[in-house]
Amino acid sequence: MSVVTQDERGILFALDIGTTKICALAATATPGGLLNIIGFGQAPSMGMRKGVVVNIEKTVESIRQAVRECELTSGVAFNRAATGVAGSHIQGRNSRGMVTVQYNRTVSEDDIRRVIEAAQAVNIPNDREVLHILPMEFIVDDQNGVQNPLGMSGIRLEVNVHIVTCSATAAQNIVKCCNLAGLEVSSLVLEPLASAHAVLTPDERELGVAVVDIGGGTTDIAIYSEGSIVHTSVLAVGGNHLTHDIAIGLSTPIADAEILKHKYGIALSSLVEPEERIEVPSVGGRKTRLLDRHLIADVIEPRFREIFELVNREFDQSGLRSAIASGVIITGGSSLMAGADELAAGILKLPVRVGFPEGMTGLDDTLHSPMYATGAGLLRHALSHAPQMQAPGPHVEEAMLNRFSRRWREWVNELF
Repeated sequence: MSVVTQDERGILFALDIGTTKICALAATATPGGLLNIIGFGQAPSMGMRKGVVVNIEKTVESIRQAVRECELTSGVAFNRAATGVAGSHIQGRNSRGMVTVQYNRTVSEDDIRRVIEAAQAVNIPNDREVLHILPMEFIVDDQNGVQNPLGMSGIRLEVNVHIVTCSATAAQNIVKCCNLAGLEVSSLVLEPLASAHAVLTPDERELGVAVVDIGGGTTDIAIYSEGSIVHTSVLAVGGNHLTHDIAIGLSTPIADAEILKHKYGIALSSLVEPEERIEVPSVGGRKTRLLDRHLIADVIEPRFREIFELVNREFDQSGLRSAIASGVIITGGSSLMAGADELAAGILKLPVRVGFPEGMTGLDDTLHSPMYATGAGLLRHALSHAPQMQAPGPHVEEAMLNRFSRRWREWVNELF
């Protein structure tokens, strides 16, 4: 799950609440459209599992820790955010709406609003909430493929939309955690959309592309065609499953298995150098062992194969494989593992590249990694949906300083 907003000072805020880590980011926009990262904070995610809250108290404390660190590095305090959702409870479906153009046979903003409302008039269970109504294309009379029908002449206006829903209780729990951490929640954002904002090029969106975000608890899939999103889904398997497999397969503690995954993990056993050895801690205080690195690859490769085979099945079931003309972008922390893109390409039978967030300055060296694609994309999403940003005036700067000083004193008091 994630949080993002722009405040009255023209500063963008993002809080990526993941299964393994929580990242807080602050940024401003440059005249050229780049994101200038001015603050960053990160904390272990202690109360999340597979993208949903399982412990309110621990999640709140992790959010507070990440926010404090971001406030200290940026010198800016923030207390308002729009909340995003991820997890296996996410569901996507396509729908269609149709209305008659009302005035002078010219499509107006009111006509567009009415046709989108007609498209979302589908049966949504009471235990689910609508996250997004995403137009895929408009049809004016018999002319399809219209991206913006405003001002066009016609009698009948239709729209194909992609509707994303989530569990109402999952959304309520993450909102509650943000509120308890001192953040006001303003709206909801789907995380795979954010990741796509960070790693896709306009050409890839237009030709057709799939984004596969391998998170800690889930793997999120978003498929684009002709510039619009046409399919979303979530698989309940991710990087944490690799960690647990290593812990069991090599008989090592979970914390050490996570370190081994990042340091020595490799997705294809054929890439391991012959006779390469690694030190593996033992459980229960036993002596560290020196093992063949091939063993860790033999544990990781089957799980990675399972993930990409599930992705492959999702492509087939969606009926959109032929729409993925420009290939697949894998992102998320686990996509950095050596051989992951090569293994994915072999299973999916499509071109594959690793997606790095682009279009950033400031602390971009720290954040230029697939593991921060969601956070960077949330900032980009906020920028694209925000009014024109203005430089803060002297009175606003003074208010910022006062609020930051207050947060600093609270933080010191809590520590000492």
